[in-house]
Amino acid sequence: MTRLALIAHDEKKPDLIRFVHEHEGRLSECDLIGTGTTGKRINEQTGLTVERMASGPLGGDMMIGAEVAKDAVDGVIFLRDPLRAQPHEPDITALLRICDVHDTALATNLASAACLIEGV
Repeated sequence: MTRLALIAHDEKKPDLIRFVHEHEGRLSECDLIGTGTTGKRINEQTGLTVERMASGPLGGDMMIGAEVAKDAVDGVIFLRDPLRAQPHEPDITALLRICDVHDTALATNLASAACLIEGV
């Protein structure tokens, strides 16, 4: 089964929820993990279940990065807010880097997320 990570910064969470609704059929075939608040909102607002890690600023990005490093994640959808500085920016950068190192599919906007979903 394909395992996908779903992450979104606060300003992008509504976009990710809409994306999940639009692709719920495809995502229901996947094992989903996510950072704390993102996972909670998807669990509450969709028919899908997301295994929740810690919130991003509390280490959730790093926890997902560890799953990528173990080759336990097939793809990451991380809707980032490029217009706001994040207090945990080093963790975000590390997650993006580990996806590159392990050649893990990474989508950082809705267009690339749609392409990633088509490929799983």
